[in-house]
Amino acid sequence: MNRLASLSMLVLGLLVLAGAARPAEPVGTVRVEGIEAASAESLADEVPSATCPTGTLPDGTVCVHLPSDDDEGNELAEARNGHHVRSGAWTEYDQIPRLPERPAEYDAYRYPTPPGLPGGKSVLSGYDLDRPDESQRRGASIRAVGHGGVDLPNRRGTPVQMVALEHQQGDADVLFTGTLFGTSVVTRHVVREAGQLREYVVLFGHLDSIAPGVTAGTTLKDGDPLGGVGDTGSPELVHLHYEVRRVRDGVDLAAKVKSVGAGALVANEVTVVCDPRNVLPLR
Repeated sequence: MNRLASLSMLVLGLLVLAGAARPAEPVGTVRVEGIEAASAESLADEVPSATCPTGTLPDGTVCVHLPSDDDEGNELAEARNGHHVRSGAWTEYDQIPRLPERPAEYDAYRYPTPPGLPGGKSVLSGYDLDRPDESQRRGASIRAVGHGGVDLPNRRGTPVQMVALEHQQGDADVLFTGTLFGTSVVTRHVVREAGQLREYVVLFGHLDSIAPGVTAGTTLKDGDPLGGVGDTGSPELVHLHYEVRRVRDGVDLAAKVKSVGAGALVANEVTVVCDPRNVLPLR
């Protein structure tokens, strides 16, 4: 074998060894060709963002996917539960519990009112319809059993503002204003969930007042005012009751309200109560 052939074989061998020694690339990444490994200090200069495809950013010698607002929400599965009402009778209902990947801490989320408890806490009473009967809220002064929303205490008249739900498509529509849980506003939201559009209703209860111009048919954007915190229907406990419910497939909400009344909005055969942490935006 002549000297040139020997040198060629040596170079080929070194290239094979270098390829074998290269660490495995993370699953689901896009390789950036022609870029050598760089130190953390020089990475920004060595791997410019423009090199990576849209929706990714450089991480070493690869491009990693970034979550975006266009990502689809997860399918929220219904579960069956029940409890004893105050008369002692057993009642069953459908409910959507918190997804395990959603933070359990209530103060991880953004609410329609600012924190009203010491220490910057927002929630006085949380969702418990996914708990065993004996662990659900009840008491001598509480007519209802269990709690399908969150209670947000604050000073009377504190502004209540619209909060767009995660993966919400477009603005919210006001579906109802009037007496339901005291003075209430109910809004309708369209949410992208696991590749399809689902309707949700959000109930704002025990309001002291409803903002001027907020009536059925009004469109509300994130941050728009819709009322003030009060205690209507809940004397001496000034707070906002915030409840989220998913509309059952094929239900015409406006027709239900017109024919049956606002109470239809919280009927189990019309909407399914949902842990608000599934759809509230994170802070």
